[in-house]
Amino acid sequence: MQSFGGQTMGSTYSIKYVRHVGIPALAEVRVEVEKILAEVDRQMSTYRSDSDIERFNRLPVDSCQKMPAPVLELVRVGEQLSAQSEGSFDLTVEPLLNLWGFGPQAREEKVPTAQALAEVRQRVGYAHLRIDGDQLCKDAAVEVDFNSIAAGYAVDTIAARLEAMGIHDYLAEVTGELKASGNKADGSPWRIALEEPRDNQQVAERIVSIDGYGLSTSGDYRHYFEQDGKRYSHTFDARTGTPVAHTLASVTVIHPSALMADGLSTLLLILGPERGWDYAEKHGIGAFFVIRADTGFVTRTSHAFERINAGKTE
Repeated sequence: MQSFGGQTMGSTYSIKYVRHVGIPALAEVRVEVEKILAEVDRQMSTYRSDSDIERFNRLPVDSCQKMPAPVLELVRVGEQLSAQSEGSFDLTVEPLLNLWGFGPQAREEKVPTAQALAEVRQRVGYAHLRIDGDQLCKDAAVEVDFNSIAAGYAVDTIAARLEAMGIHDYLAEVTGELKASGNKADGSPWRIALEEPRDNQQVAERIVSIDGYGLSTSGDYRHYFEQDGKRYSHTFDARTGTPVAHTLASVTVIHPSALMADGLSTLLLILGPERGWDYAEKHGIGAFFVIRADTGFVTRTSHAFERINAGKTE
């Protein structure tokens, strides 16, 4: 088994793979992976002022900027998820994150005034974005935030590069989003422990085996603040401009695309335990829900999740 990892996107990444005859040496594989991560960071990071998307975010109203194809691809995915969630999921919520204290330009975690919220909401909405050829345009002072899908995109891109290098038994993970293919060196499957969200510890709730699938978990239990006895999470419903206030603590999605797993886990978390469940069932999404209850947590799995994991879970 070969493995390496490092820092990326304000978090970490790790790659594990089985080296068979004819597969490049670890150093060469690492160079290829880190090239991909550097490119994603350069194009999509909201934490560096010189990234493509941050340069776009600073543009005035009614401006366009030429963008790399991957950025336009992610904008299209964001538009699709927004349309399917009736606007609840939105790539332009960065001003809201900053206002509430969660974003890259945030100053203080606090509940904003109604006036401040109303002003910022005028700068939120995917309908203000438009793709014109190889340009991204905006007709309002919107700011795009790819944090809900960029890591999944990076995982898919890394997985494709590993496959191209002849590596077919691997586990690729970036900031917690992952994709696995084949088996470990001993022939056993790649096994992933899904956590039960508890504020002060991590507890494995269920173990799943994945082969050829991406997996993403979104939760509201790590990034939040409390004010006047009320809890405010970093997950926002763009339609209201406020943090979600339901009992769904986390969602794990299994999907052939890590990009789609990443985006859908966020979308389902925003929609909540009822609307999210209905959405997963309607669209055949493999989803594992962890819901707060009076006695702790209860779990619920979609039919597609059970079908994907038939005979592969404990």
